[in-house]
Amino acid sequence: MEKTIIAEGKTTTEAINNGLKKLKTTKENVNIKVLEEEKRMFFSILAPRVVKVEMTLKEKTEKENKEEPKKEKRKIELTAEEQETAKKNLEEFFSEILPKLEGETKYEINPDKEYINVNITNPKIGYLIGYRGETLYALQDILTSIAGKGLKTRARVILDIENYKAKRKRTLEDLATRMAKIVVRTRKEIKLEPMKPYERKIIHTKLQENPKVQTRSVGEEPYRKIIISTKK
Repeated sequence: MEKTIIAEGKTTTEAINNGLKKLKTTKENVNIKVLEEEKRMFFSILAPRVVKVEMTLKEKTEKENKEEPKKEKRKIELTAEEQETAKKNLEEFFSEILPKLEGETKYEINPDKEYINVNITNPKIGYLIGYRGETLYALQDILTSIAGKGLKTRARVILDIENYKAKRKRTLEDLATRMAKIVVRTRKEIKLEPMKPYERKIIHTKLQENPKVQTRSVGEEPYRKIIISTKK
């Protein structure tokens, strides 16, 4: 059954964005109809304009579906010369930026044929990790661009700060184990909160070891989430 809501905003764009937040989806997954434009206060010419839109979630976004198998990406390898160039690009960037950070910041750059692995340590720069690693992954993208300067091959940076990724992996694995026990005990499925693809992969991988439960992903990015249920 289709889900329809009415959203409001000062402009059509704002109304649509407000509706998308309520539906937790993206624009391509809804049908949009502008209903009306009005004043909240009829007698005041200073009253803000209000736009109302009707938004209907397309049927396909409400169907639960499993993770679609991803096509295997062509493996890209960096030459020794490219690895060294990428490393120098990053060292030059760090020499300018890191001294400006609070506390003593240390870093390691370990390039290989596939990735440029970067580890940064400084207990005072937790803000560079951000909520659930959002800032860290944004910085990782920036470093990837910097590392690839002057290269024909894409040099992908894998960044970690204060061993955040290892800690996050353990946290997610512990969560998966606890939720699986609850599912087995209650015989009721559990839907986890939305996660990034790499976080969902950790959950899926961990529970593959469990013969009593199964996992599947549902929804659309960035609100895609995992459901844990008992095996039939």
